[in-house]
Amino acid sequence: MKKIYVLTLLIVNFCFSQSDYPKDFISPLAIDLDLSGSFGELRSNHFHSGIDIKTNRKEGYDVFAVADGYISRIKISTYGYGKAIYITHPNGYTTVYAHLQKGNGAIEEYIKNAQYTKKSYHVEMFPKPNELPVKQGDIIAFSGNSGGSGGPHLHFEFRETASEKIVNPLHFGFTKLVKDNHSPDLYGIKVYPIDSTIVNKSEKPISVSFNKQADGSYKSAKVIANGKIGFAINASDKCTNPYNRNGLYKVNAYLNGVLYYSYEFDKFAFSETRYINNFIDYEQYESKRQRFQKLFFNTEYPLSVIKANKKNGIINTQPNASYTFRVEMFDFEGNQTNLFIPIEYGTSEVMFKKEESTSPYFLKSKIENNYTKDNISVYIPENALYDDFKIDFDVKDNVLYLHNESVPVQKNITITFSDVEGLTEEQLSKTFIASIDGVKVRYNNTYRKGNRLSTRVRKLGVFKLVQDSIPPRIYNVNFIEGRNLKNQKTLSVSISDDMSGIDSYNGYLNGEWILMEYDYKTKKLIHHLSDGKYKEGRNDFKVIVTDDMKNSTTFESHFYMNP
Repeated sequence: MKKIYVLTLLIVNFCFSQSDYPKDFISPLAIDLDLSGSFGELRSNHFHSGIDIKTNRKEGYDVFAVADGYISRIKISTYGYGKAIYITHPNGYTTVYAHLQKGNGAIEEYIKNAQYTKKSYHVEMFPKPNELPVKQGDIIAFSGNSGGSGGPHLHFEFRETASEKIVNPLHFGFTKLVKDNHSPDLYGIKVYPIDSTIVNKSEKPISVSFNKQADGSYKSAKVIANGKIGFAINASDKCTNPYNRNGLYKVNAYLNGVLYYSYEFDKFAFSETRYINNFIDYEQYESKRQRFQKLFFNTEYPLSVIKANKKNGIINTQPNASYTFRVEMFDFEGNQTNLFIPIEYGTSEVMFKKEESTSPYFLKSKIENNYTKDNISVYIPENALYDDFKIDFDVKDNVLYLHNESVPVQKNITITFSDVEGLTEEQLSKTFIASIDGVKVRYNNTYRKGNRLSTRVRKLGVFKLVQDSIPPRIYNVNFIEGRNLKNQKTLSVSISDDMSGIDSYNGYLNGEWILMEYDYKTKKLIHHLSDGKYKEGRNDFKVIVTDDMKNSTTFESHFYMNP
């Protein structure tokens, strides 16, 4: 019999616990909890909204309802959470189980019925409280690797049912099952000159060297500046084993003993999650894929995890003064690592000069901005960008050059190519506005009104019109035409599209629609013969795949299913 790890009602008092949360939950898995992802961890364009539990590189583990309740939402998608189940509990919280392989029993039947009714793999359902009730310990699903998962694991969340804000799952007693004896580690320090400051002979952000002390703390080299500066750290926590690099739970920064800046990952709203791009040094991430967590900001923004700050975390060094900037880094268990940065006022010659923009366009982030040249226009709404700056804007040979990807974008900006001429109606129907990264072409969903094409994007860079008239490929069929498949479990094909990307796919057996699951990571479409849609004797199989520009490919074959 498989063991279920039960959490008691014992309240564990941590030095920075926020409030009492219910603790009467069981583990969602009957294995030791080894976390590959922590709550609030820094991810691409978002803060991680739960914990990721490793499943020993395998799929198929039983996933349990952690408490009584009812399944209130089921969402099946190719991307994101993949196959996800939501359970609403009577105590005011909802739990989320994502990247599942499949549901269990009646739940899987409920999902399949919806998919066959809607003739779509992608479905979203909101069962009523009496449709799919669950008891604590019920097996609701099996762990998997669906959606945007980078390997087999269970993504697990807690949300406030009323507000839908995401809450750190470790508040609900799971620290009894997650053993964390590792203190956070520091990998880098950067200092940022603000306005006309020179810091360590540089007008540009610059790294600061540091050493680990015998007591486990870190001490940096002296920072010498003649004005306003800010700091950022590259740090993580190993949590349950020395090979993980999880996010920090809490950071406190003090200037000469006074709390100057603090953040804490207890709870946040989904509407805040893209603010990660202002929370980190986005340019450093774009260029080197290193996430430095800033301990200051230039312009205020509504990120609730920031708990305290003085002067936006910006330090103004004064003549004849010295300072100590102390940074305390915590994981949820309370393991702590300290960093000490000595700061001194001083002037020096500049060895690293910053590049001054010559652009005539000055963007003010708090208002709308419009730019137009040669029938190409850009509309940037208020608060779409975080700071004011000189933005590069130019059009050459019908190509738009809009600054570069090192500047983060919070809200959609609109790019329009007006009066597109010289194209036939057929060519125009296959044309979209693409983002260009070297030789790489990225599709942007493009809207057409007459000879006018528009798209909404959340990245700056290079844009031009591209045509896609090449249909998708269908290949690697897993059976030989005309064979008897009585011992086979699946029908599968690989699909791909080199330009605009896959938009839709449909499979048919003997003229009837069949469910085919698409895994974009492996590029495979799979139909499970256990659905029972085949007939004895000859079966005609057809797959139709369409890309985003409505180019379509059809594959047809047949097989036999004889006893």
